[in-house]
Amino acid sequence: MSNSHVEPGVDERAPEVGELTPPDRTLMGPGPSDVHPRVLKAMSTPLVGHLDPSFVEIMDEVQELLRYTFRTDNRWTIPVSGTGSASMEAAIGNLVEPGDTMLVPTNGYFGGRMRSMAERAGGEVVAVDAPWGEPLDPADVERAFDEHQPDVFGFVHAETSTGVRQPDVDELTDIAHAHDAFVIADCVTSLGGVEMRVDEWDVDAAYSGPQKCLSCPPGASPLTLNDRAMDKVLDREEPARSWYLDLSLLEGYWGDDRSYHHTAPITNVYALREALRLVAEEGIEERWARHREVASGLKAGLRDLDLEMNAPDEYWLPSLNAVRVPDGVDDAAVIEHLLDEYDLEIASGLGDLEGDIWRIGCMGHSARPKNVEYVLAALEDALAEQGY
Repeated sequence: MSNSHVEPGVDERAPEVGELTPPDRTLMGPGPSDVHPRVLKAMSTPLVGHLDPSFVEIMDEVQELLRYTFRTDNRWTIPVSGTGSASMEAAIGNLVEPGDTMLVPTNGYFGGRMRSMAERAGGEVVAVDAPWGEPLDPADVERAFDEHQPDVFGFVHAETSTGVRQPDVDELTDIAHAHDAFVIADCVTSLGGVEMRVDEWDVDAAYSGPQKCLSCPPGASPLTLNDRAMDKVLDREEPARSWYLDLSLLEGYWGDDRSYHHTAPITNVYALREALRLVAEEGIEERWARHREVASGLKAGLRDLDLEMNAPDEYWLPSLNAVRVPDGVDDAAVIEHLLDEYDLEIASGLGDLEGDIWRIGCMGHSARPKNVEYVLAALEDALAEQGY
């Protein structure tokens, strides 16, 4: 029999984990961005049930604020419970049925993710090609439609991997609708920071993430579908392969009935509501202009350091600035120096551009002149460390 004495209520097997003390970073990478203090405060407010009448009222407010931010009157506008990839999969997994053909882009990392999700939904995937660092050419899109006659067309409005903004969105949607196809727009790095007009540009479905230009922690991700798209979802011959993301079931919770489907991430919905309130208070067009103005200062400063942007000016994406790594410079060493010496986060490239670019975000609450000055000074020091 052991002579050791254990005090009541103490379990010696329990792991000893200290108080949570994450570093206080300045987030200027591809996301997440700095969270506004009002959003953090909203997350600390009391929890209620996901069917509580007070929460149902909050749900209505979030939907109305999302419509304002997406520039849409779509009834089917909701936050999906999950990260941006969940709203992405909800859009693709519901609009692509087994046997459908989906046309996806090849000009960035997230076109590849569209492909994977469409294939998992049972669709056949064909591609419209463009080099990484360039937008899709409407003429190439039209040729791909004539050749393949796809049922669904997806494009990335703001490609996080390349720093390229897709212009001529209305031209793309006109082409798709002339072939009776549905259009899905990836707005993860543009919603709330770069001009996006869902109704005016005739986009059938659009999705986003909250942690970029909305400056909100991930967990409740914006999604909107017009009536035409939702009719396709509700008329499917077989249900979507994901029960959790089946919009024909989710509409019971986010529609008129407010019937139980799952326990929503209540605190994340609080956060999204406050983030969207900030958008509405600033004004969506004024917010677009702020992102462009602040990011223009960043772009000018980078050029003063003799650094080259990855995207041409006409396709430049203010919310995500892709910068070419100079010859002889170790991109990872620069990122590590900024993190260690300045508590400052930027990121390397993805996919085909890994090691070739840095990705510097200018999004939401992070899109402030003082952050731009900080990034430029820190980057100059990090480059000097390597003799640049």
